[in-house]
Amino acid sequence: MEALDALLNRVSLARLQAPAPNSEQRDVMFRAALRAPDHGYLRPWRFLSIEGDARNRLGELFAAALLKKNPQATPEALSKARSMPLRAPLLVVVIASVQRNHKIPVEEQVLSAGCAAHGILLAAYAQGFGAMWRTGEMSHDPHVAAGLGLEAHEQMVGFIYLGSVEGERRSPPELNPADFVSNW
Repeated sequence: MEALDALLNRVSLARLQAPAPNSEQRDVMFRAALRAPDHGYLRPWRFLSIEGDARNRLGELFAAALLKKNPQATPEALSKARSMPLRAPLLVVVIASVQRNHKIPVEEQVLSAGCAAHGILLAAYAQGFGAMWRTGEMSHDPHVAAGLGLEAHEQMVGFIYLGSVEGERRSPPELNPADFVSNW
């Protein structure tokens, strides 16, 4: 696949099914992530792969985080939290592992980890897989962060859901660059 095709046509896809990318395909995705812009060569990222029964454990962690935040959470809300990780056969947690008190600002390090996440999305698309970068409450929850083993200097950039496309791949919306670019 041509690089410009991936850059111009990648879309987020929520309907994902097995099979997930295999180990060689994942290696390509992580290699793409490691090419993210990285001021200072800090490599301010790391990744967790979650698949199989680990998705159920993540769902239980989500439900526990919801109960901790809202002890009155309804059974429906808890069920929804438990099922969130089951929307794809593979999840990759993208973690910004920043160095505080460094000449490279924390914000730049987090942006670099975000670019690494984008590299995973592009490489997944280029290999024919669907992906969805999800954030939301659970990606900012301290209970979830602790349960996933994040350290004090780390934060989640998001969860990337990966799998085979279920149904038709949708087309990206037509956007005009002139609507977003101006001269100074």
